[in-house]
Amino acid sequence: MVSVAVLGAAGGIGQPLSLLMKLNTNVSKLNLYDIVNVPGVAADISHVATNAEVKSYLGPKELADAVTNIDLAIIPAGVPRKPGMTRDDLFKINAGIVKSLVEAIADNSPRAIIAIISNPVNSTVPIAAEVLKNAGVYDPKRLFGVTTLDVV
Repeated sequence: MVSVAVLGAAGGIGQPLSLLMKLNTNVSKLNLYDIVNVPGVAADISHVATNAEVKSYLGPKELADAVTNIDLAIIPAGVPRKPGMTRDDLFKINAGIVKSLVEAIADNSPRAIIAIISNPVNSTVPIAAEVLKNAGVYDPKRLFGVTTLDVV
């Protein structure tokens, strides 16, 4: 069985992604983390009749607990690109978010597989790689950028 953390679980990608993870029969523990609204998301998703145990974690003080002893971290956290926003503007915001999330993963679940959805993916994945290298836990076979999301 697999322990999964969705970091950014209350957002537009995080909510349906969390539901998909709850429906996955391989998932035994589902940790949902965000800086807002995640207790409600977790309450709703916990009503789905599967064996996965759902817990919510709210804010930076609970981040370490959200990523402790996980097998997989999925990161949709960050802001979406708004009209008039350049990729550089987006990067400046989301790079910091990804950096802090990956630092917590490196400290609390250094062997976790990390899937990054936060845009721009071609820039946030290298940030994550550098964080993992600095922590001495980088494994290129455990870090992925997600560029396509398909929902059946």
